[in-house]
Amino acid sequence: MTACPTGIAHTYMAAEKLTQAAEALGHEIKVETQGSIGAENVLSDNDVRDADGVIIAADKDVDRSRFVGKRVLVVGVAEGIRHPGELIERVRTAPVYGGEDGGAGTAAGAAASAGTGGGKQRSVGYKALMNGVSYMIPFVVVGGLLIAISLALGGHPQADGGLVIPDGSFWKHVNDIGVIGFTLMVPVLSGYIAYAIGDRPALVPGMIGGWIANTGALYGSKAGAGFIGAIVTGFLAGFLVVWIKKVRVPRFVQPIMPIIVIPIVATTALGLFFIYVIGRPISWVFTHLTGWLGGMTGSSAVLLGAILGLMIAFDMGGPVNKTAFLFGAGLIASGNQTVMGMCAAAIPVMPLGQGLATLLRRRLYSEQERETGMAALFMGLFGISEGAIPFAAARPAQVIPANMLGGAVAGALAGTAGVTDAVPHGGPIVAVLGAVGGVPVFFLAVVVGAVVTALTTVALVDLSERGKGGKGAPAGAEAAPAVTVAAGAGAGGPSGTAAATGTRTEAAPVPAAAPAPAPAPTAGEGDEDGAGDEGGEEGRGDRAQAPADGHSVPSPSPSPEVLSGYLTARTVRTRLAAGEKEAAIREMAELAAGTGRVTDVAELVRVALAREAQGTTGLGEEIAVPHAKTDAVTAPVVCFARSAEGVEWGSPDGTKARLVFMIAVPEAAAGDEHLRILALLSRKLMDPDFRARLQGAEGTAEVLAVLAEIR
Repeated sequence: MTACPTGIAHTYMAAEKLTQAAEALGHEIKVETQGSIGAENVLSDNDVRDADGVIIAADKDVDRSRFVGKRVLVVGVAEGIRHPGELIERVRTAPVYGGEDGGAGTAAGAAASAGTGGGKQRSVGYKALMNGVSYMIPFVVVGGLLIAISLALGGHPQADGGLVIPDGSFWKHVNDIGVIGFTLMVPVLSGYIAYAIGDRPALVPGMIGGWIANTGALYGSKAGAGFIGAIVTGFLAGFLVVWIKKVRVPRFVQPIMPIIVIPIVATTALGLFFIYVIGRPISWVFTHLTGWLGGMTGSSAVLLGAILGLMIAFDMGGPVNKTAFLFGAGLIASGNQTVMGMCAAAIPVMPLGQGLATLLRRRLYSEQERETGMAALFMGLFGISEGAIPFAAARPAQVIPANMLGGAVAGALAGTAGVTDAVPHGGPIVAVLGAVGGVPVFFLAVVVGAVVTALTTVALVDLSERGKGGKGAPAGAEAAPAVTVAAGAGAGGPSGTAAATGTRTEAAPVPAAAPAPAPAPTAGEGDEDGAGDEGGEEGRGDRAQAPADGHSVPSPSPSPEVLSGYLTARTVRTRLAAGEKEAAIREMAELAAGTGRVTDVAELVRVALAREAQGTTGLGEEIAVPHAKTDAVTAPVVCFARSAEGVEWGSPDGTKARLVFMIAVPEAAAGDEHLRILALLSRKLMDPDFRARLQGAEGTAEVLAVLAEIR
């Protein structure tokens, strides 16, 4: 069984490699593929009964309940591509699967079965965190926006500048629904982190653990541990369940382990551990921070404002944040409103800054993150700092320091000018309602703090991505393009650093690989010059001498239909000029623009690079298949180019990409038929003879003739 997270290239490449290896070794094999178009070649009960062993090459959860009593080897999908023969030998001595994990394969289980080291475990942790964040985001957005809307439309200004929604009113009920969303946000984050590690038995302890972490009253704290506590409980619950699964129990107990024994034991152990062990330090931190701040009220207002801003931005609802907030709110009654003014300026900085960051450098963020960024901007206007939590949970090392720096700047500026706030709330909304003294400086502090947060976040995220060589995945990156030709554990192709800027829709000239000779190129040689007219006609073979108007005239010889006509002589280049990944993607996007099907080259490049950030589209075997789903193209188009030197694309097998396909489809054109064609392409590229003939084909006509074999 083969499966990759997005279900196209690696799924079918692994299937093809395993089939070839089995045939070479004289074994009979059947491979079920779980791709984007559903399970194909499904293993029947008879297939499983007669099998000597089962290999699961997958980077996502798959159902293993069918294989109880069989020898089962679980590895990543890349292993199925790289070492198929070795896997077939190993499965003969693999342990017999007893259904201990409740019938589902987990990422942690796959890593353990593959015998991988720390690098794979880090990958499991990252995937678990992203799983939790992706499920949490809707709760943040729904809860935050409902609260903001109810305050804006149903709130009544008070004499002291506050905003109150009357009890029993329609907008009070809307507000209550939003509060429920926020209340569930933290347990959901914890629960789905645990689920990604320990599967279904870990969901209950993860969610209950997250609720405990967020309820400070259970362990003597005035504030819960917030999203940071949820991350801790999520990982604890997940790995605790994985450990419990390893305990050998009598066979008659095994059926009730995943639904009764494991959830009860894990939930009880985790809950008590948090209340009695982890909760006490949190309560201690809350108490002592309050006392420390109380001793600073006579200190420099700038220093106090900076410290309060740092605390407000650190954990957004956790003990550190709540300490600063309650400290400021408590001093309002004593007549000191300046401390709350510092807090009020820092409170909206995190969501505003993170939302602004998604606008400044869109290519660093997935589509889902950009949508979350817009919601965060709206929440920031109403002083709802939780709008930044998805970003902080996904990239804590980059986002939390940026938040703290921006919060410190905002708090310090507010402290310098003696900004006041008469109500225990923050954000521009309190200034609009008249609760803030020193409004111009208050808004200046908020804007400067948000800009500092945004710029720092962008710089740190960009630095992190460059440090990973473009192989890391952006957080919360849940919404991958529907045309997922190279998802999961990828392999080889070009790398680069050319900026994806500009908005013109025509193809920009590409630096020539060699000076164009005076005579017109013959068929098959036309794309060696690497340059052409502004319509993107450069680099095509099978064309006659160019007329005086600069436009190429196609050769009268008919071209074979390749991939349902998506790939034509116009989208073939036998010599790729670019030497780096980003430059190669731009060059191929400009090649696609020559078909007239691309309305925005820059957007196509941005989407393709965003897909690369989720995981390399290099497939190994000197192949790369970058792809994008975007309305910057009006109809599906496939480009092909060869690179003589090869381009570094982050391939798992270390090879440089010499055969590069680029697929671009509009949002509405990612149907089953198109996915079927992509699966055929992936399978065909696993044939060494096919690749050799594709490399050796002279000119565009021969290239198309070879590609026409894809059926």
